[in-house]
Amino acid sequence: MNKKAIFDIIVIPKSSMSEIKIDQHANIKIYLNSPPVDGKANIECMGLLSSKLKTAKSNISIIKGTHGRNKRISVAGMSIEEIIERLKNL
Repeated sequence: MNKKAIFDIIVIPKSSMSEIKIDQHANIKIYLNSPPVDGKANIECMGLLSSKLKTAKSNISIIKGTHGRNKRISVAGMSIEEIIERLKNL
């Protein structure tokens, strides 16, 4: 069975830090150093998710919101529970 998790994130570009935070309501916020120019923030976002989730960048895709702060992300091979657990343990 191929698992695929789909979840929403909020991206904050041009931040002083590059990190992922989850609030008490399980909302995922990703703070990025990169500006939202020429896809730089999206590239940094994918790289950060890939390293924190310990999965290949090819398993992660933006399915909605490539030009906005609110994005819908798809991660192949993981359940949403696994993703939340890995991100909480940072």
